[in-house]
Amino acid sequence: MQAPDGPQIYLLTPPAFDPDVFAGELAVLLDAPAGPAPVACLRLDMPGAGEEAIRRAADALREVAHARDIALLIADHYRLVPEHGLDGVHLSDGHRQYRAARKLIGRDGIVGCHCGSSRHAAMTAAEMGADYVALGPFAVTGALGPDECADPELAEWWGATVETPLVVEGGLSGALLERLVAAADFIALGPEIWAAPEGAPAALAAIRERLDRVAG
Repeated sequence: MQAPDGPQIYLLTPPAFDPDVFAGELAVLLDAPAGPAPVACLRLDMPGAGEEAIRRAADALREVAHARDIALLIADHYRLVPEHGLDGVHLSDGHRQYRAARKLIGRDGIVGCHCGSSRHAAMTAAEMGADYVALGPFAVTGALGPDECADPELAEWWGATVETPLVVEGGLSGALLERLVAAADFIALGPEIWAAPEGAPAALAAIRERLDRVAG
């Protein structure tokens, strides 16, 4: 994954959804004017869902994503990538399954590694050949405590020092989002838009406006 000047949007699915209904909602969202921050990637992430539900979702979302030249990744289930014509996998446990995933998917597929708040894990993943490293969350979310949050300074150091593309993810809002724009290649958005009271299209548009203002 390579980003042009300025970060692109890396979209996360909600954790649970009806594939047929959500595919239509997603198409509307993706067809909205992109402005300076287009959606480059969609990650299918349904923790706790059964394999059959994940397979149905993969097929439904692949059609929507690929029709718009957007890469579709799946969280952790790398064995489903070739079966369902997906573009790659996001490994939520860092580099632990990297070799197995890469062997199955091949060099042309995307293998990204989520490394949380660990510089060591991120460097290891990059050295192994990960297509991107994801850091975050950057603020307390869900059951995570403050000690498990990534330091924005780590993202800034990475963006200035390491060539492997960086995804920032989790707890992104306000001044923190603006701070990370210069460091990140991709801004991961999930709850930030799906849980927004104004609705996902309006929330995404507002974030894009903020990104444009900061970049300008």
